[in-house]
Amino acid sequence: MKSRLLTATLLALAAGTVVAVADVPNGYYNTLNGKTGQALKDAVHELTKNRTVHAYGSLWYYFRQTDCMPTDASRVWDMYSDKSYLFTQNGTGATSGMNREHSLPKSWWGGYNENQGYYAYTDLNHLYPSDADANMAKSNYPLGEVSTTKFDNGVSKVGTPVAGQGGGCTTVFEPDARYKGDFARTYFYMAACYQDYTWRYKYMYTEDTWLTLTPWSIDLLLRWAREDPVSDKEKARNEAVYRCQNNRNPFIDNPELMEYIWGEKYGEVFNVDATPTYDGPPEIVTPTNSMQFDLGQVAIGRSTSITIPVKGHNLTNSVSLMLYRYESEMFSLSVTSIDRVQANSAEGYPLTITYTPTELGQHRARLVFSDGGIVGSYGITLMAECLEVPELSTPVALEPEQVTDSTYVAVWEPVTEEVDYYIVNRTIYDVSRNVIESESFTTDDASQTSMLFTDRNKGFTHTYTVQSFRLGYKSDPSRVITLDPSGVSDVQADLPFTYLSGDGYVVIKCGTPLRNVCVYNTAGMLVSYLPLLENDAELHLPMGVYVLTSTSRRIPVKVVVR
Repeated sequence: MKSRLLTATLLALAAGTVVAVADVPNGYYNTLNGKTGQALKDAVHELTKNRTVHAYGSLWYYFRQTDCMPTDASRVWDMYSDKSYLFTQNGTGATSGMNREHSLPKSWWGGYNENQGYYAYTDLNHLYPSDADANMAKSNYPLGEVSTTKFDNGVSKVGTPVAGQGGGCTTVFEPDARYKGDFARTYFYMAACYQDYTWRYKYMYTEDTWLTLTPWSIDLLLRWAREDPVSDKEKARNEAVYRCQNNRNPFIDNPELMEYIWGEKYGEVFNVDATPTYDGPPEIVTPTNSMQFDLGQVAIGRSTSITIPVKGHNLTNSVSLMLYRYESEMFSLSVTSIDRVQANSAEGYPLTITYTPTELGQHRARLVFSDGGIVGSYGITLMAECLEVPELSTPVALEPEQVTDSTYVAVWEPVTEEVDYYIVNRTIYDVSRNVIESESFTTDDASQTSMLFTDRNKGFTHTYTVQSFRLGYKSDPSRVITLDPSGVSDVQADLPFTYLSGDGYVVIKCGTPLRNVCVYNTAGMLVSYLPLLENDAELHLPMGVYVLTSTSRRIPVKVVVR
């Protein structure tokens, strides 16, 4: 079985060189053969989109497998700096100063949300451990070549781009020459795997063309990938990622693939050296035997799930599944039997595993696959941890920094308790005080206490609040920070507010004058806008129910006029 399953090892030779040994599963890329152009890219999308989706909190556990130094598994391989970082012994992080970095900025597509879930948000094919200072400087800027440097740590550079680059952004991130090909092939993967996404920032990605990438970014990425060919590091990491989430980066296994979609061989028929369809005895291909899956941490009273594609070759009957040993009662499966036809298919069967703890502590279970015609049994290990419900304090939001006509940085003070990350809730109002955008953004982790926004329109008003997040729970929002059209920021907390209702009017009672008051009817239409509303002010309105909002308050107020 080992000859047919993926194997990935790094051999540290006496001379100090490192060799990556890989065996792509039989027939893995056969669906790409005979295709050109858009059909070829669509085939890559279909091949890569189905994978095991992990929780964000478990990523450091997998980084220990994907991003450790080959000669010292305790050290982190950081592509953003030359600093030395170690993994923590419990596998939940690294020594202070590292982040979980989305090499393709999550703000470009909106990050985690209910529709897209954790798919791109936790895809190890573009997530890397990163020096926090470099990550902060990189922000959500596009890749590019720097002409005037603002940040340079010897590995990562940030600054103004050379002519023709940046896609409209005035700042770019340039990785070290050792890793330019790594990032290019990562961006090719993301352009194919998530080609169905809508892109909020279109510096490099757009849904306006099936190519997904913009013309200038195609030229840059192709050049970087050609100048920095696939390294042993990339090959080994690709194998490790496959073991963790059951999909691969085709642009690492087949470097020429990029030329057929975006480059010099566009329009030509692609054919990888086809491997024969497996014709041996029944076997399970993914997940691989003895794999370990970390479902992360969860608060008591809640549950968490992961979905694993179960794929087989030549299975002759249904595959039986059973949980046993350790604290197996804390885990449950979506099914206990998988039809052989589904398991033998190219997509496999999406098996959902749920962890619902009933007591605090670390828990494990064995998941065993049997029958299906395979000889003996086949198992993986499940791990998870249950913690107390967190008590979260409210973050203190601060006035924005580095304010320009097009950018600003939202800033806040860190809370003292442990949190997973922060949420920045941002709202944009037009000149008539209509909401034109209201969206939430998450930080990479709890060490980040600022967030850059590059879409400021000086004529509009921007507001933001900050919340902390831990184990599925959110803190109360911070006070509202307002960046008005003149560029002057204002900080207001919720103020005392009430009203007295009369015949066709209301008298406003407020402890401090309210700024930028909008009055909406129940249909959501703006009825009135008042730049300043002072105590004892009268509002004359037809009989009905209205909602008052103010940049001085977080919470709208319902008003009834009789």
